[in-house]
Amino acid sequence: MNQAATILRASTVAVLQGGRSSEREVSLRSGNAVLRALAGGALERVLALEIEPDGRWKFEGRSLSALEALAAVPRGTLFFLALHGGEGEDGTIQGLLSTQGFRHTGSGVGASALCMDKQHTRAVLAAEGLRVARGRLVRPLEWRTERTRVLAEIAEFGGRGCVVKPNRGGSSVDTFVLDDLRLLEPRIARVLETGDLALVEERILGVETTCAVLGNAGGELRALTPVEIVPKAGRFFDYKEKYDAQGAAEFCPPRSLDAAAVRELQELALRAHRTTGCDGYSRTDFFVPPEGAPVVLEVNTLPGLTDRSLLPQAAAQQGLSFEELCLEILALALERGS
Repeated sequence: MNQAATILRASTVAVLQGGRSSEREVSLRSGNAVLRALAGGALERVLALEIEPDGRWKFEGRSLSALEALAAVPRGTLFFLALHGGEGEDGTIQGLLSTQGFRHTGSGVGASALCMDKQHTRAVLAAEGLRVARGRLVRPLEWRTERTRVLAEIAEFGGRGCVVKPNRGGSSVDTFVLDDLRLLEPRIARVLETGDLALVEERILGVETTCAVLGNAGGELRALTPVEIVPKAGRFFDYKEKYDAQGAAEFCPPRSLDAAAVRELQELALRAHRTTGCDGYSRTDFFVPPEGAPVVLEVNTLPGLTDRSLLPQAAAQQGLSFEELCLEILALALERGS
């Protein structure tokens, strides 16, 4: 890492934020936080770029196409991806940058595309022996033509309630936690209206946690201290609970888990990071039920970096300031591309 850090100090870094996904506002908050953190003089030059809602790229007051914007930044610029959801997290932007000769933070095309698809991620993790919730994907055609059968199959595993979410969504946008299956039809319909597929999983009760990992797939990995998430009574960890100043309570280290359970979560997060081929950093979300192994919910390849985000909290517990975390993420990107 020392060589990468030396190169980093002389590098031009471009923070890319915004985008066209439902998580645009979160991305802007993450990007601005990263820009503030990198303004301390540790880097020679820091640029700000924003993908606008219409897909144009804003750079130095100009609205450009993606290729025009990339032609305007210095060759060798290292991109810090502060994007969340959509093309910023599904491998599209990663592929664009790679084909144009730019390095970027986080995972590459393959891991990004995999982890953006929750159902495929579930299958890959389950094949490696990690526990996932029972569930099924609902597609528009079968919902129109075989709705009774679909609902019957969901009832077989959703007796204690279920969770309906977009298969490729994030930040809990259009996610519904249901105790009453009579609400299932309108919630599935709502997710399908977004243009995504609907993933329906059994509801898991227990301690909600998340565990971040730093490191590249081919090198040494480090699992950070897990964070326990306690939403307000009657709510789940939805968009408001995640990003509102009066949102969920978060505890790092977890207040409800003993040392052995914390170590198990860290080991599972490392396995998830390796199995999905993540680079740089990731954050894996879990429920820890009263009995049995923790249940993996999803793997995030570009977790939030806002003042309310979980990765910076875990890094702080390890003694890493937010600036140091951002610099380590950049150094890992250089290390992977060297």
